[in-house]
Amino acid sequence: MNLTEHRKAIDKLDAQIVKLLNERTEHVLHIGEIKLKAGEEIYAPHREQAVLDRICKMNAGPITSESLRAIYREIMSSALSLEKSMAIAFLGPEATFTHEAAIRRFGASLKYSPQRTIAEVFTEVSKLRADYGVVPVENSTEGVVTHTLDMFVESDLKIVAQIILRIQHCLVSRFKKTEITKLYTHPQTLAQCRAFIQRHFPNAEIIETSSNARSVEFAAKEKNSAAIAGALAAEKYNVPILEINVQDNSVNATRFLVLGRTCSPATGKDRTSLMLSIKDEVGALHSALAPFQKYKLNMTKIESRPSKRKAWEYFFFVDCDGHFSEKKVARAIVDLEQVCHFVKVLGSYPNAE
Repeated sequence: MNLTEHRKAIDKLDAQIVKLLNERTEHVLHIGEIKLKAGEEIYAPHREQAVLDRICKMNAGPITSESLRAIYREIMSSALSLEKSMAIAFLGPEATFTHEAAIRRFGASLKYSPQRTIAEVFTEVSKLRADYGVVPVENSTEGVVTHTLDMFVESDLKIVAQIILRIQHCLVSRFKKTEITKLYTHPQTLAQCRAFIQRHFPNAEIIETSSNARSVEFAAKEKNSAAIAGALAAEKYNVPILEINVQDNSVNATRFLVLGRTCSPATGKDRTSLMLSIKDEVGALHSALAPFQKYKLNMTKIESRPSKRKAWEYFFFVDCDGHFSEKKVARAIVDLEQVCHFVKVLGSYPNAE
């Protein structure tokens, strides 16, 4: 085929794709009507995951599965926006990694509402001003985000999904590296890029900011300034990226939680998050861990936090494989209730990422 013939073939395929996308969306809208009448949530993480897994299995290339997932994410986002005017609250401001994670999960077609604090994200969802919320919970380099864990003590919201985002920090500036004398950075970013900064900018003035987006905003206005932030922030403020992947750890990633009001059904590959309060006695923690071994449940995380109610009293946050509706997990929870002051299920959600 010559160039003209290839282009004619593409035009014909585009017409078919547009027709099929609209047919697909019609079915999605009908499903949405059925869900609304039944009082069910429109967004279904378990179904979304099943669709993405299925289309990737069918993929024979040359397009990559990662690209195909991104395309379908936007297809599903467009349909969601037509089904219901959904709002997603996230820890702001715009163009932060939390914002990027939210877009990765829900696509670009929905309404996003940046919040100043993690507490405000919880409030927006609790007060029904947002359908879902997105907050960071841990970084592979710097560890847990304690404020997020603390919010679950009083909140009735559930974890309905998780997002694992690879964090790629960039050096962003309108000036050459040799001209940079001032560097704006968020404290977490500074910790994750400390070796790079010491190697390339040992004499630069380091100014800490409230977010990566703020770092770029400040650097965009000041002479001989730079910021370390994500590509989304650089794009928002139209500041050139001088260097990518400046983080010290090449496998740096952050885990985000999607907050909602109802957990989705089991998918067969899920994670359950629990909060425990154990008794103040010898062997209490050992007794609390025993059910996980008894039912052969893989515990993927345990974290302690002060209760803030009584001196030296702690809550334990535990993640394990499985869904709370599955027999092994349900039995483990019953056993935990026998040896703990209380047990709270924070959510069960797909563990595919």
